[in-house]
Amino acid sequence: MTSLRLRSIASLLALAALAGCSLAPPYQRPETTGTTPAAWKTVDGWRPANPNDGALRPDWWTAFGDTTLNDLIARANAHNQTLAQAAATWRQATAATREARASLLPTVTATGSVTHTHSGASVRTATDSGTGATVINGQSSDSYRVNVQPSWQPDLFGSLTNTLRNARYTAEARLADVANARLAIQGELVTDYLSLRATDATVASLTATVEAYQRSLEIASNQYKAGIVAKTDVFQAQSQLASAQSDLEGEARTRAQYEDAIAVLVGENPAGFRIASAGAAWAPQVPGAPVALPSALIERRPDIAAAERAVAAANATIGVNRAAFFPTVTLTGSGGFSNDSLSGLFSAGASLWSLGASVAQTLLDFGARGARVAQSRAAYDAAVANYRQVTLTAFQDVQDNLIAQEVLARQETYLRTASVAADQSETTLRNQYRAGIVVYSNVVTAQATALNARRALIQAQLDRQTAYVALVQALGGGWTVADLGDQARQAAQSAGR
Repeated sequence: MTSLRLRSIASLLALAALAGCSLAPPYQRPETTGTTPAAWKTVDGWRPANPNDGALRPDWWTAFGDTTLNDLIARANAHNQTLAQAAATWRQATAATREARASLLPTVTATGSVTHTHSGASVRTATDSGTGATVINGQSSDSYRVNVQPSWQPDLFGSLTNTLRNARYTAEARLADVANARLAIQGELVTDYLSLRATDATVASLTATVEAYQRSLEIASNQYKAGIVAKTDVFQAQSQLASAQSDLEGEARTRAQYEDAIAVLVGENPAGFRIASAGAAWAPQVPGAPVALPSALIERRPDIAAAERAVAAANATIGVNRAAFFPTVTLTGSGGFSNDSLSGLFSAGASLWSLGASVAQTLLDFGARGARVAQSRAAYDAAVANYRQVTLTAFQDVQDNLIAQEVLARQETYLRTASVAADQSETTLRNQYRAGIVVYSNVVTAQATALNARRALIQAQLDRQTAYVALVQALGGGWTVADLGDQARQAAQSAGR
């Protein structure tokens, strides 16, 4: 018996040595397609992306210096339902990983039974009183049994290992999805909040404009009553006032929509959610971005990391499907005790054990396994293409928003000059109309030009802020001076950051 046990143990060790052989192709992170530019249109020192989504990201939204915004971000991080869904999906994937890891280990089941057995017949006998008595003839016995049965499938060709790898890579991709969802929600919330504040400024500007138009209507009405001007001046003033009032109502509706969108992002019912208006006190702060940013920042984009992990998972699936061409081996064992007496159940004489092995191999499936391998290879190629596309799009996003930073800053300067000049022209022509020097149509034109210039300036300020948000998202999060290269660090320090 001892030699039998030794041979059994030796067989198990031999199978364990074979376990872990993987048929998945050696994984290498795919290269991006195309030629990586040595220098970008606005910056130097970039290099190809290499996913690094685990890097720490600062609270980039604090650069806007708005405590209300900071509070809203904290509420969204805690209560946003899209983020909660992504987190739950990640937890589901991590649980699947634990399940796949457990398949590499033996399973052990335990059973116990008690059996009572009777054999023989019942005979009814007569007595003098005419009644009968039942006599039981036969034998009865009891049997007690406790059994433990281990079972193990050695991972000879890596099917289980690659299944575990697929699950682990998928869980890592889902974790990256959580980070991507968080960044997207933060970006959307900041953009909506900045748009709401810009709408507050527009409402304040339109309110002042409506008041000015009301005064212009009074002037035109008084001059018409005095016989100085024609009634067409009154009609023009009334039309212009009504148009401005309509615009004001439209901006109020727009603000309510932004407020409702923010409520949903922070996980609250829009019906009871309110953000106090900033009115004319809105002072748009546009955080500065260094003109030179190292490509290491783009490596933190969670969507790039998720796409790359999907490639790794697809690569592991190839190994799973290739392993189907080889046999599977299952080792089973049984050990326990069996006795007719409960008191003697666990005695040495009542012990029993056995070892066994089974082999399963598909001999003919008419190409089904080959088709599954082909499917997994095609899925791998699709994942590679998606990874490359995500990476290229990331570089496009950064390039576009770096250019936007410079262009929008110049546009704001020009529009500020235009707005000041338009305001001065409006004031001058309104005074000249009072003096009877110009006709009212000139005042109407100047007022419309001034209003459009003010609204364009507000929009330009908002565009600069939202372009900064888009740049942060394109880079996978905010940055600090320590994250920047020497060139970018010098540029940031010279800008006072």
